[in-house]
Amino acid sequence: MTKHLHGFVLGLLAIGLCSGALITPGAALAQEADQQTDDEQQTGAPAAVDYQSPYSIQYTFSPHKRMGPDKVAPRGKFELESYTPAEEWYSKAIREKYGSWGPEPRYYSSPRADDDVANDPAWKRQRVLTVGESLLGVPYQHHHIPDWDPPADWPWKPVAWGKQSKGLDCSNFSSWVYNYGLGIKLLTNVHKQAAATQVVAADDMGVILIKNIPAGSDFDALCKSLVAGDLLYIKNKKGEISHVIIWVGEYGRSPDGKPLVLDSTGSGHKDSNRKDIPVGIHLRPFTPDSWYFKSLSHAHRIIQ
Repeated sequence: MTKHLHGFVLGLLAIGLCSGALITPGAALAQEADQQTDDEQQTGAPAAVDYQSPYSIQYTFSPHKRMGPDKVAPRGKFELESYTPAEEWYSKAIREKYGSWGPEPRYYSSPRADDDVANDPAWKRQRVLTVGESLLGVPYQHHHIPDWDPPADWPWKPVAWGKQSKGLDCSNFSSWVYNYGLGIKLLTNVHKQAAATQVVAADDMGVILIKNIPAGSDFDALCKSLVAGDLLYIKNKKGEISHVIIWVGEYGRSPDGKPLVLDSTGSGHKDSNRKDIPVGIHLRPFTPDSWYFKSLSHAHRIIQ
């Protein structure tokens, strides 16, 4: 598992127990990602690292069921997050080939899950959320993989985090959790990810047709139509899709009962306690007056 997922598992153990065609690794991946922009993520500054979120996720499957696949390589080893050997992540060749994005992501096969849950949509949704939750607190950066941590002098796309570090942007985050979690390959460019009508299924044995869910103007009706793991695509001030969030759905726990999402984004979001939510990957509220709802384009359902 990634360093982050490894730490998440240890924490649970401590308390008694975390039209899409396959993108071929290479320059095309970096070229595609370079087209991605998100106005909101270019402003703001790093928030305090001691932030305490009022939000949580409550699962019905045990940690063993949700995290069992991470015990089998290549999952479970952060140095295998890319096809590029870890000792070459900071090489001149990677710098010249991928620039600020860093090494390309590995494409994982279907996870080995217990027979009683392997084909259960509820398990798949909780698996995706588990992987996403394991990355809470990771900064916002235009990187392909979560554990790539380039030096300060590496080429950098200025973002709200304010400096070079490890991190993921919105659509590399959504792509990562589906890839690592279920072996499902999403395009990493947010525009192309939002326009896709199908994705490559685990082990490249076929495709999954994406169910498209229109935004609608009724907040309550929209929330009732969504299920955990759905991907919601958000427009910027220009009316262009620039962001993606993951619906937490029935598994989210909020002190005021507001629906929750998981995403990697910039500043400007407050939690139920009116505290600023830090830049990067966090649980955030989905409300009728939020940018998320007011600028929602549509949603994708991959787990059906």
